[in-house]
Amino acid sequence: MSRIGRMPIAIPAGVTAAIAENNQVTIKGPKGELKRVLPAEMSIKKEGEEIIVSRPNDLKKMKSLHGLTRTLIYNMVVGVTEGYSKTLEVNGVGYRAAKQGKKLVLSLGYSHPVEMEEPAGLEVTVEGQNKIIVKGIDKEKVGQYAAEIREKRAPEPYKGKGIKYADEVIRRKVGKTGKA
Repeated sequence: MSRIGRMPIAIPAGVTAAIAENNQVTIKGPKGELKRVLPAEMSIKKEGEEIIVSRPNDLKKMKSLHGLTRTLIYNMVVGVTEGYSKTLEVNGVGYRAAKQGKKLVLSLGYSHPVEMEEPAGLEVTVEGQNKIIVKGIDKEKVGQYAAEIREKRAPEPYKGKGIKYADEVIRRKVGKTGKA
């Protein structure tokens, strides 16, 4: 039995959940509204102040969808109540980040500044010149945009230059040594 899939999802005060046909779940909260169409095989029921996800049978595919469906709904509930954020750090001499209107401008040692458009539904802030914070209510979008920023100059193992997540640890390597 799926230990995650079986757990009921508590709906906090101030949050409304609606389940339409085709398993379209709409969750509204103080921070906004999220909609998502979930796998049709799962049965999603709202009982009082809880959402319960159940599966039709014990096939391997149904077991994996069970936990996934429950987690997706849970992430939507957390998103509309608390929201999600990812912090990135820019390390390196001359590497910096700046905000120009709705654009994030990164100087990463290339011959040109890298400009990234801020996606709808996300808020990007820059603290100092080397800290980027991506905030939003959709966990998937926040993670994806943070990954796209990191991809522009991933950290390298010798000097640790590049863009890394704040909680990421870069495994350092020892460089070449000269002849004795």
